[in-house]
Amino acid sequence: MIRVLLVDDQPLIRSGFRALLDAEDDIEVVAEAGDGREGLALAREHLPDVALVDVQMPVLDGIGTTRRIAGDPALAGVRVVILTNYGLDAYVFEALRAGAAGFLVKDVLPEDFLHAVRVAARGDALLAPSITRRLIARYVAQPHPDAAPSRELARLTTREREAVALVARGLSTAEVAERMVISPLTAKTHVNRAMTKLHARDRAQLVVLAYESGLVTPRDP
Repeated sequence: MIRVLLVDDQPLIRSGFRALLDAEDDIEVVAEAGDGREGLALAREHLPDVALVDVQMPVLDGIGTTRRIAGDPALAGVRVVILTNYGLDAYVFEALRAGAAGFLVKDVLPEDFLHAVRVAARGDALLAPSITRRLIARYVAQPHPDAAPSRELARLTTREREAVALVARGLSTAEVAERMVISPLTAKTHVNRAMTKLHARDRAQLVVLAYESGLVTPRDP
């Protein structure tokens, strides 16, 4: 059973998402919160698999909430998916930097919404949609004080670097395996080892690090 926490200051939005989620046999909404501070407390209480967090909220916004969840070892199993009305905006990319597993625009189709929750619950980042790749390409090229230094990449083997670069271009594990002519299990191992060496919480942060360190640029084919 996938356990979900809803954090949004609009009750109507929460009720709509709850109705969709509770109708599924494998998903359960364990709690709802109207602001980030309450959401953080409920995350610690219920330890959900996925926290759906609105990016703009009173008291504590989605970026702050994401950063606190990602920084709490007790919440290491919680995957944050940011909800936004605006699609490509700086807030969303800052949330990815803070540790979010991905983001969804609130007018997403119901079937895509449910698929995204399941993807996040199994530990994959929501990076496949082209809108996410455009967002990363747009914002990651800008200088940022928290950018990962290039020396971090020296910890990676050649094959790990290759796998990370392919993931950063939006390829799935199966596509990475096909491109590298290896098994999907070996591709996943390369990616997981790179995440460990670079201290990346998930694939979303791995992609951010790949761009910020210069391993991949928005102009790369």
